[in-house]
Amino acid sequence: MNGPTAEGRKLSRSFGWLALLGTLLVIAGIVGLIYTGVATLTSMLLFGWLLLVGGLVGLLHAIESRGTNYFWLGVVVAALNIAAGVVVIKHPEGTAEALTMFAALLFLTGGVFRLVGSVVVRGPQMGWTLLQGAFGLLLGLLVLFDWPHSSLYVLGCFFSLALLFDGLGLIAIGIGGRRIVSMVSERLDETAPTKDEPITTAEDEQK
Repeated sequence: MNGPTAEGRKLSRSFGWLALLGTLLVIAGIVGLIYTGVATLTSMLLFGWLLLVGGLVGLLHAIESRGTNYFWLGVVVAALNIAAGVVVIKHPEGTAEALTMFAALLFLTGGVFRLVGSVVVRGPQMGWTLLQGAFGLLLGLLVLFDWPHSSLYVLGCFFSLALLFDGLGLIAIGIGGRRIVSMVSERLDETAPTKDEPITTAEDEQK
């Protein structure tokens, strides 16, 4: 039983690390909700570096696939990602303002479409659709009327909430996984034969 017990300990340790990672994400999300301006700039810098690294990786793949029909397309896409990453890293405040404006327009158009669609279709979920549309429309107007000042906290708030909920999900998975591993290990220990108890085989039972 050393094998299953060792595997159970490894799984339990892995789920423990997962719960620890979730705790760190929750702490980062709470800190980000308190300091939304810092969270906004951090999210923009991370976004810029992701674009830059992704563009460099895409450029390497394009160089490796030179001679194919998709070579120049890969080069163009990689160059655009690299250029966008450099711009975002150098101007995080301006990028945050542009993305906040884009988010406000998305909220507005989504809210209007939900409101109009719920009135026209009049489905069974009309009440919830109306509520979602009104909430999206109101949120878009609030962000738009406070722009560009809203760019200091909107994206940071969204980024922090994503970290918070992802962390809570990881904590739930880690704790639940450790409980399941513990239950399975206890079950195996109960059914395992002791040292004094002889192991009976099918031939012994026939005798």
